[in-house]
Amino acid sequence: MDERTKELIAIGTSIGAHCQPCLTYHVGQARELGIGEEELREAIEVGHMVEKGASAAMKEHVRLVLAHAETQGEACCPDGDSQCCGDREGE
Repeated sequence: MDERTKELIAIGTSIGAHCQPCLTYHVGQARELGIGEEELREAIEVGHMVEKGASAAMKEHVRLVLAHAETQGEACCPDGDSQCCGDREGE
């Protein structure tokens, strides 16, 4: 994969991850590689689309979790592995 493609992916990922320093860095790197404003805007738009999809999926997950909260066990993970949510024994 070439550097231009990597930077465009990193820009979209920065949006999805809400990482402001990442976005600033990768836009700067992309500009140094000669990537134009239109391509930058496209990568940012793709990042926003992914972010929107992830947000919608999380909202639905929250709804389901709240709807079934009384059926959930004490463990935060389906198989009871407390490591998926961090070790809570010290809390």
